[in-house]
Amino acid sequence: MSDDNQGRPGLPSPRILAGLAGIFISAMMAGLNSRLGALGLVDVQGALGFSGDAASWATTSYLSGEMLITPFASWFAITFSIRLFHRYLVGIISLIALCLPFIHNINLFVGLRFIQGVASGALVPLLMMMALKALPVNIRLHGLALYAMTATFSPNIAVWLSGQISDGVHAWQWTYWHTIPLCFLAFALVSWGAPKESVKVGRFAQANWLGMGAGMLSLGLLTVALSQGERLDWFNSSLISLCVINGVVFLAMFLWLEWHHPSPFIDLRLLSRRNLGLGSIVFVLLLVVLMTATTLPMNFLSAVQDYRVYQAAPLALIIGVPQLVLGSLVALALYKKWIDARKVFAVGLLLIAAACFVAANVDTAWHRDQFYFAQILQMAGQPMAVVSMLFLMTSVVQPHEGPYFSGIINTLRVIGTLVGSTIVARLMTVRGQFHGEALRGHAAMVPVQSTENLSELIATESIALSVADIYVLAGICALLMTVVVLRMAYIPAPSTTN
Repeated sequence: MSDDNQGRPGLPSPRILAGLAGIFISAMMAGLNSRLGALGLVDVQGALGFSGDAASWATTSYLSGEMLITPFASWFAITFSIRLFHRYLVGIISLIALCLPFIHNINLFVGLRFIQGVASGALVPLLMMMALKALPVNIRLHGLALYAMTATFSPNIAVWLSGQISDGVHAWQWTYWHTIPLCFLAFALVSWGAPKESVKVGRFAQANWLGMGAGMLSLGLLTVALSQGERLDWFNSSLISLCVINGVVFLAMFLWLEWHHPSPFIDLRLLSRRNLGLGSIVFVLLLVVLMTATTLPMNFLSAVQDYRVYQAAPLALIIGVPQLVLGSLVALALYKKWIDARKVFAVGLLLIAAACFVAANVDTAWHRDQFYFAQILQMAGQPMAVVSMLFLMTSVVQPHEGPYFSGIINTLRVIGTLVGSTIVARLMTVRGQFHGEALRGHAAMVPVQSTENLSELIATESIALSVADIYVLAGICALLMTVVVLRMAYIPAPSTTN
């Protein structure tokens, strides 16, 4: 009997579990690589001599690469085998990471970050594929809990890690070098544990190549528009206008071609199932709402209290570290026959909504400590929502449909994260202008003894009011999502015996 068939009954072999662990590590690394690249960009541009405008394209290029590969990563993994595809990806990421701190040409730097974004973006879908393929029903929810950590763990841990790099070791190069040891570990585990499979050459003749081209162009262009729109003043920029128009045209072409092709990369017909259609809408909205957990406190504390990243990091750790166990605890609860996953999902959303309404009391006197209670509510609510959502969605997917679902859910994950950051940035600008004008109008009617610090006071107060507005909107959105969640189809708890 081969090693792959050994192990306790009902459980995958140790080798398969090692392969899954390697893919999990690389998926977490991909999340860290994206978030750290954005958080550490100021230190990087200073060290390499890039201007702020030019350096912003490094983040955009990475996000574009991540976005355009996501719908197609599952197809490549099946065609080349997860083992071979994964090894090439982590090799590319680690090699580029090694070189990036020595690149002083901005065009080359942006190009390398794009390639690294493509490789990183292809890693996360492998985690969903491997969990659905390798884990039996009696433990599959724990695999989904691992995947949930791409939304709840890595974005928060990245904040702490960025603070350690910039203010702990004072070595900005580790903004990129942190991927290297993780890539080596993931490479070793997957090389030993993932099954060896031959390359399926015949799939190349069946693929929807025209659809892939249209999809990559559309997602890349729309990513540029969303990530650069606020900086370039949206439709007052011809570049943003062209990206949006062409991106929408190519997106429509991609969806039409995929719908009519006999071998699509993502099967859009899956979305006609209630739990997948409703779940997809809720997932994107949930990712937008989750931006309030890390982005808003950091934006506020940085702008109003002059906090550096390492000073705000405990707020992210409160959410991130407990996810190592909370996701599996939620999975254990969902195996109970008397528990309805829809209600667990709804309770998670209610906790997130409560966190938003608590934090909506923010004012200019708030420091880190005042956010703790809201972060604790987020800590409890996030795994309840994300793991329950994944259970409700994957339960209506047949085994042979797993790669299609992986492409859909991961595309939605990237879109939701990007749209969320864009919405937060736009609302901060719009509401900041509104409150600033209102406060200046009020100040003009009230006699004051000194106007020396009036502009600064108005600026900080408008930031606090804008952050409060966004929290309220996010809280209302979370409440409305509970109504949609309770309309999803009931799924009984899976059996824990084979």
